[in-house]
Amino acid sequence: MKRLLIPVFLVALAGCSSTPDISSLLSPYRIDVRQGNFVTPQMVALLKPGQTRDQVRFILGSPLLTDAFHADRWDYVYRFQPGYGEAQQRRLTVFFADGKLARFDGDVLADPSPAQAASSERVIEIGPKAGPAAAGAGKPEPTKN
Repeated sequence: MKRLLIPVFLVALAGCSSTPDISSLLSPYRIDVRQGNFVTPQMVALLKPGQTRDQVRFILGSPLLTDAFHADRWDYVYRFQPGYGEAQQRRLTVFFADGKLARFDGDVLADPSPAQAASSERVIEIGPKAGPAAAGAGKPEPTKN
């Protein structure tokens, strides 16, 4: 009886026009895919004309694309494809002249206030201990006879 009940239920369910599409309920999980170099506006704000290739590589990381025909051009490309939704892409191109940074161009803009970003860092100074225990720390304790 149970074997007969399941196919009858499935046929009845398939015939109903108000039921949701089963294939949409059973869609597979799709992961987010990130590719390339993620360049932030704070990183772009650190770039200054005249920096060496090593300094630029330290700030931005290794370029995604280097062209043998255009040795003075580095391309940083980042692509984010969420599991569900539209893909996003960022691009930054760095140009060198005589081994020094000449200019950069792309859709990643420099942070307008790098001084504010630097001021948000916390600096904790560690000095000598304060208080009565620290005042007598260098003196030996008197001995009792």
